Amino acid sequence: MLLEDKTAVVYGGAGSVGGAVARAFAREGARVVLAGRTLATLDELAAEIAASGGTVQTAQVDALDQRAVDEHADAVAAETGGIDVSFNAISHGDVHGAPLLEMSFEDFARPITTATRSQFLTTRAAARHMTRQGSGVVMTITATTARLAIPEVGGTGVTFDAIESQCRQWACELGSYGVRVVWLQTTGLPEALADIDLFPGYGTGSGAGMTRAELIAWLLGSTQLNRLTSLAEVGDVAAFMASDHAAAMTSTAANLTCGQVPTR
Repeated sequence: MLLEDKTAVVYGGAGSVGGAVARAFAREGARVVLAGRTLATLDELAAEIAASGGTVQTAQVDALDQRAVDEHADAVAAETGGIDVSFNAISHGDVHGAPLLEMSFEDFARPITTATRSQFLTTRAAARHMTRQGSGVVMTITATTARLAIPEVGGTGVTFDAIESQCRQWACELGSYGVRVVWLQTTGLPEALADIDLFPGYGTGSGAGMTRAELIAWLLGSTQLNRLTSLAEVGDVAAFMASDHAAAMTSTAANLTCGQVPTR
């Protein structure tokens, strides 16, 4: 098992991405701590993971609350002997579908503020324990929006850029302690799309917006593999990146964009 005897905290653990990552971590032997604002949904996922033989616990934690994040990390470390992996998968409150000319500053800035604050707080809380033990992995997720200029996504692209920049900053300061900071970069995730009838046109000229099928087809058209990333793949690669098999990787992304954003 890739993560046997490791302790992994997943913030936003009840969401689609957090859930996929938590399942993969547990399958690979980690003790998984699901953290989030809604205990009922966390407990539901925990029951599923436990039924599959995983070791899991839940905690109600607001990843924007400094005291709550610090106290929870301290409690986990005291109970388990340390924190080996911290994965941030919380939602950011993005607003899509309007051009910037028509968007309020509050709607534009909300995801940027939410993401940078939660990433800073959760990273710092875990890193304080990781640096003492001389090892650990901090991880999060971004998307092709960080590299592609797409209309009508509000602050999402800036948010992902900011997350990646913050990760690089943490990586250069934590590396000497044996702590790695990495992130997953994905395409759109069809399984995680909102359950709505119409999505924005995203500059395609479709004034009425796009259906789910149309959106997926549009996203597919810019990939090299003619497919999009699955949640299972997100979980699998997260487990690999958190393991010792990726021990030489830090300050970098695992590119899961199916060729939508080629890298050198």
